[in-house]
Amino acid sequence: MIFKKKQFWGSLIAVGLLAFCFKDVTFEEMRTLCLRIDYTYLIPAVICAFAFYVFRAFRWKLIVSQQKYIRTTRAVFLYAAGQVLNSVMPALTGQVGRIFLFSRKEGLRKTFVFSTILLEILFDAISLILFLIVTSVSFVFPERYRSVGIVIAAITVLVVILLYLFLHYQRSMEAFGQRHFRDRWPGLYITVKKFIRSFTKGIEMLRSSQHLFASLAYSLLQWLAHILTIYLLMRSFGFGLNFATAIAVMIINQLAVMIPITPGNAGTFEVVVSTSLAAFSVGRSDAVLFAIGLHILDLLPVFIMGYIFLHTEKVSIIEIKAEHEDEYILDHVSEDGTLVDSEEKV
Repeated sequence: MIFKKKQFWGSLIAVGLLAFCFKDVTFEEMRTLCLRIDYTYLIPAVICAFAFYVFRAFRWKLIVSQQKYIRTTRAVFLYAAGQVLNSVMPALTGQVGRIFLFSRKEGLRKTFVFSTILLEILFDAISLILFLIVTSVSFVFPERYRSVGIVIAAITVLVVILLYLFLHYQRSMEAFGQRHFRDRWPGLYITVKKFIRSFTKGIEMLRSSQHLFASLAYSLLQWLAHILTIYLLMRSFGFGLNFATAIAVMIINQLAVMIPITPGNAGTFEVVVSTSLAAFSVGRSDAVLFAIGLHILDLLPVFIMGYIFLHTEKVSIIEIKAEHEDEYILDHVSEDGTLVDSEEKV
């Protein structure tokens, strides 16, 4: 019931925001823009949109490689399927859906998958901070976005410190639990022990400078591909804006939609992108239609590759939602992090 309420209110908010965006856009303006668009820029823009998710999948594959090797093609399509769930499920339940999907299809413990997603967010934050610093040389961001950037930078540094402390004191935490919880609360002790070991496996790559810099490189490449998508679409629409503007639009958009409110950020994405373009003297109608086009480009690779995986693997989104609601998978995870049948579980 909670999930259905989130889905209902998220969809209602999305409809309201989209209606707000389109309230001043006329059919004639849409027709004129379609005639003005330079479609030669769309093909490279689509290629860059696909490259964005491919680089994200490469990074996730590298992070997971500490625990399990996944074929590159499978990793790309599986990752896209996870992004489909992240798009169609409201608020942060999409991330939970990804955890269930990755756990189910690759036999990974949910805590481990959660830690890999945490690392993804961490590398994204570091990359966006670097782009923010570089872009601020030629573009003055509004005060509210600079403040958000500073807060994100502070949180990122804090999370990095906490993760390294977790790695350093893993054995100490297990020993503490053994002394104080094993005899008194054995169930709690086993649960905490599983969490610590599984979570540590997920962030183990932080010990390797090679894996660390490779993951950061993939992060920078993915955002560069996304910036190119925005820039090429700007050229297609005939805006005449420079590359630094594309970076600024990307950063503002990512900061504003960091916490998803609506399924697929529908409505919120269009409001943020169109508003940011208005600061560069782009007309409201053109800005709204550009935001719609960019959103379609963002979702196109995900839904093509993701639905291919879901169809091939015979995975139902409804089924994943059901597992998310009843926590079915919790009873099918062994201590070593693999999924087992009820008869096999000890």
